[in-house]
Amino acid sequence: MEIKVIKNILGENDRFAAENMALFKDKNVFVVNFMGSPGAGKTSVLERTMEKLGGELRMAVIEGDLFTSKDADRIDKYGVPVIQINTAGGCHLDANMVQKTAKDIDLDALDLLVIENVGNLVCPAEFALGEDARAVVLSVTEGDDKPMKYPLMFKESEIALINKIDLAPYCNFDRKSAKEDIEMLHPGIVVQEVSCTTGEGIDAWCDWLKAGVAKKKGQA
Repeated sequence: MEIKVIKNILGENDRFAAENMALFKDKNVFVVNFMGSPGAGKTSVLERTMEKLGGELRMAVIEGDLFTSKDADRIDKYGVPVIQINTAGGCHLDANMVQKTAKDIDLDALDLLVIENVGNLVCPAEFALGEDARAVVLSVTEGDDKPMKYPLMFKESEIALINKIDLAPYCNFDRKSAKEDIEMLHPGIVVQEVSCTTGEGIDAWCDWLKAGVAKKKGQA
């Protein structure tokens, strides 16, 4: 009986996700589901992204959080449209939440929509939102064992950002091992090292986003 309930939940979510995907395709908006654990630095990466791409791409952000608007407040400082979704304790965003929120966004005025999911390395990977791509952020402070401990998140993502790389020497983080594990879980995944403090890797990440936008608009 429990298995049937889970299937019904995921099936309903997939229906909303398909509708979202059709809408985003019609509007030619490249949509990224941005995932990672609490403290991985997702919002910090987005802040650097806003700084780098603010003059090149028309962007908006949907922020997922349990209760607060702290992350949305940070993004708002960059003059980018941002809408907060509070899940009231829910461990992930779902496609229905995104669909309701997208109605308040002028998609015709966008090139890129980033959906920062709730901080969690498990649940968000199971719920499609209608996105074009999934990105996962792994902080070196979390440990290099996390890809193998939470494999689905990395199997389902098109790009993995190893963040806070400037702290790697102080965290006993094995960069080679982490990258090998991620690539073993998902052959062909893009793995990039980034640091929001030094700026390392941010250009490459932004180039990946711009390539996704160009492809969505048929320019690639």
